[in-house]
Amino acid sequence: MTPRPSSSGPDPRKTTGKKPAGKTPTGKKPAKAAKKKAPRRTTASANASATTSVSGAEVAVSPAPDAADRERLLAGTHHDPHAVLGAHRVPGGVAFRVFRPYALAVTVLSGELRVGLHDDGDGFFSGLVPLKDVPAHRLLVAYEGTEQEVEDPYRFLPTLGELDLHLLGEGRHEQLWRALGAHPTTHEGVAGTRFAVWAPNARGVRVAGGFNFWDGTGHPMRSLGSTGVWELFLPGVGAGELYKFEITRPDGSRTFRADPLARRTEVPPATSSVVHASHYTWGDEEWLAHRADAPAHEAPMSVYEVHLPSWRPGLTYRQLAEQLPAYVADLGFTHVELMPFAEHPFGGSWGYQVTGFYAPTARLGDPDDFKYLVDRLHRAGIGVLMDWVPAHFPRDDWALAEFDGRPLYEHSDPLRAAHPDWGTLEFDFGRREVRNFLVANAVYWCEEFHIDGLRVDAVASMLYLDYSREPGQWEPNEHGGRENLDAVAFLQEMNATLYRRVPGVVTVAEESTAWDGVTRATHHEGPSGFGGLGFGLKWNMGWMHDSLDYMSHEPVHRKHHHGEMTFSMVYAYSENYVLPISHDEVVHGKRSLVSKMPGDWWQQRANERAYLGFMWAHPGKQLLFMGQEFAQGAEWSEAHGPDWWLLDPEYGASADHRGVRDLVRDLNTVYRATPALWRRDTHPSGFSWVVGDAAEDNVLAFLRLDADGTPLLAVSNFAPVVRSGYRLGVPDEVPAWHEVLNTDAARYGGGDVVNPDPVKPEPQGWHGRPASIRLTLPPLATVWLRPA
Repeated sequence: MTPRPSSSGPDPRKTTGKKPAGKTPTGKKPAKAAKKKAPRRTTASANASATTSVSGAEVAVSPAPDAADRERLLAGTHHDPHAVLGAHRVPGGVAFRVFRPYALAVTVLSGELRVGLHDDGDGFFSGLVPLKDVPAHRLLVAYEGTEQEVEDPYRFLPTLGELDLHLLGEGRHEQLWRALGAHPTTHEGVAGTRFAVWAPNARGVRVAGGFNFWDGTGHPMRSLGSTGVWELFLPGVGAGELYKFEITRPDGSRTFRADPLARRTEVPPATSSVVHASHYTWGDEEWLAHRADAPAHEAPMSVYEVHLPSWRPGLTYRQLAEQLPAYVADLGFTHVELMPFAEHPFGGSWGYQVTGFYAPTARLGDPDDFKYLVDRLHRAGIGVLMDWVPAHFPRDDWALAEFDGRPLYEHSDPLRAAHPDWGTLEFDFGRREVRNFLVANAVYWCEEFHIDGLRVDAVASMLYLDYSREPGQWEPNEHGGRENLDAVAFLQEMNATLYRRVPGVVTVAEESTAWDGVTRATHHEGPSGFGGLGFGLKWNMGWMHDSLDYMSHEPVHRKHHHGEMTFSMVYAYSENYVLPISHDEVVHGKRSLVSKMPGDWWQQRANERAYLGFMWAHPGKQLLFMGQEFAQGAEWSEAHGPDWWLLDPEYGASADHRGVRDLVRDLNTVYRATPALWRRDTHPSGFSWVVGDAAEDNVLAFLRLDADGTPLLAVSNFAPVVRSGYRLGVPDEVPAWHEVLNTDAARYGGGDVVNPDPVKPEPQGWHGRPASIRLTLPPLATVWLRPA
């Protein structure tokens, strides 16, 4: 190691690949060789060459690297620096070779042995010592004004074993992050950090960082066989060090790249990777022990979607951990879904353009801080879903794009690589190492951070070769179809691997088309000839678009759009669905949920309350984006987050917003306590229409049924008028019905048109059922009733 600088070295974010020419670690030009001082306390001196007898003849042996090795090491294009540098048995003894740019002298230390090496120029030092075996040794390196005793990084065996290399070569290393990246460790009894990176097209790779003043010249990595992996163990480098890989491209140019497997990064806009060692002790054993008690589609799931940087702007992971779990638990949500928090350079992307796939964003703290947040959520009884983005990545020239000088993570065909909508690059799902990078990434978040599920972004853009592409901009697959067979295979492998390795995990697809079998098992082939993709759940984008379109109309016109509220039940059991009112629906001019509603302020709130009541009763899991739980009127902005001031008691209309939030709390409470609303979400026997064709009345009524037949009756009146004595057909085995939730209740800000007493059925048949009840339906409201 070179000594620590008194000031910071070249900024890795601005590095052009040039060395700090002619500078020593002290910032001064090195003294000429003739003026160098001899190393101190040297008790033996190695010759520049020696002789040995071979078949009776004396043959000269030079310990110095040959000209070809010197040139390749200086140019950063040597595939096996360990074969040259370090200590090696040769005829006549042991050859020591050291490459220390800017050093004035190097001495080998081994027990009582102290050998000053010969200066071969250009930072190379060598010597031949008449020893039988290669000894353990250290180096005493003299620079102008300073001297350091350090380990020789080129005396160590590789840190990756044969099994790791085999799995890497096969693209089957399910814990890839344990093999690649930077890992503080003790290797052969010496503390340091092992570095490994996949760069098969590179002519050479070197490690640069604060420990060598961002000049990787003296730290070339070795290539491990045909895997394309480069490796180096650097003694003395520990957690917290900044680093990048200096890659020599096939054309000879150089590029500084962040580590694709970095588990920690600098705070953007800085772009260096950070050596990380986790010391976190988890406390969520009870949560994990019961996470797999029931599959997600047969358990209650209501999800609060959060953009962490803007939920409470300015809070760190640990500060969020003091507020977010309590808030979500109070409202009764079972899960949070965190918008992408893997490291990304541009905050305005909301995390959807990822550069650090293995690192939580450093904007809010370090990885252990994020683990603390997840832990606290689990201890509060709240599951954690993460928004995961395996479809594409940005073109930043310090990240994944043409990582080693050629297309590597992206497809080699420009038409397949360029994403037409977002200016990004699509992953090459057909390349086994890339697929391994992504599959292992999914496993990483769930195993290392105890994430309970992944919501996979932009699945449709992965599945179709012609996604957002015009004719002539794409080529059919081998069967002549438009399906991306590589992406299908990747998603199947990801889901199968994750469900096998992580008990209780759930994957959720944001898939906006009618692809067959998104939530079907991968080994079950469907009518299209494909096995299922293997997801646990799928966002129901059709329900979301249809129902929001219906609600946006004035009530007088809703009868003409009635089918938009009933059509979802035509396909409700084709997949396992989530009903999402996500961030995408409350930005970019789409307006917030309450602002989509027609009418005056009272009617807007009543419409939102009625809609939420309908949504929580409809088959499928629920997802609601932050701010919508208290009827925020403005669109969401990542710059300032939810308008929490609307809940301040000093604000005159705060009761209106608190009322909607109180409704969300009660919806979750009743929902979780009522198995009829979730036990048979994915089975037709869990739902039965009472009346689905009352378009003139703007009324919808249906039964949700538990496995034992216990019902819940949900009735929505999307007209602004009270309907007294409204008759509905019901099962005759229920002796009386009790209203358990009414979105028009006064405590929610409604008109308090309620049914306070138990409602008994009459023997008059109605809606094809043997009995009926008469209800008072409040205006713009949803009512839930259970057997009394």
